[in-house]
Amino acid sequence: MKCNQSAIPDVLVFEPVVHHDERGFFKEVLRESSFNQFLSLYGQPSQSLVQENLSQSKRHVLRGLHFQSQQPQGKLVSVVHGEVFDVAVDIRPHSETYGQWVGHILSNQNHQQVWIPPGFAHGFLVLSESADVLYKCSSYYMAGDQQGILWSDPTLAIDWPLAKGQSPILSVQDVTQPLFRGE
Repeated sequence: MKCNQSAIPDVLVFEPVVHHDERGFFKEVLRESSFNQFLSLYGQPSQSLVQENLSQSKRHVLRGLHFQSQQPQGKLVSVVHGEVFDVAVDIRPHSETYGQWVGHILSNQNHQQVWIPPGFAHGFLVLSESADVLYKCSSYYMAGDQQGILWSDPTLAIDWPLAKGQSPILSVQDVTQPLFRGE
């Protein structure tokens, strides 16, 4: 497995070794010891991934930007089927990259995974006909703790890959998220 830092150094991009043959492919999705070695190498604490979620969405669905404030979740995000533009926004007030975002194309073709540490808002836009997004979390989901930021916040200026005039498909919740209140 390879691991590289993104433009925001705490957001890591993992590239597993993929073994292809005439039958298809095989890859090791997670080996917690290797995962934690990379976190340590980049100055992050070890994580236990305690919850796994799978979402399926159709083209142009945008989910996010979501986070938990009382019990922040780190997320190891991958795409089982399809392609998404995955975004992480640093909302850690004392971070050097506070208020900055980074985006990556994740797909079942490139096999990449993105580690989004606790203290980030997360969202993604589906680029393919549909996408199945799998994410492993470092803490449990708490319904009353989920918060969000408006996907189109002008302060963040996320460059979502939408065609000119194209609007994403949003949940009622995501349409009404508040603006980012960075200093």
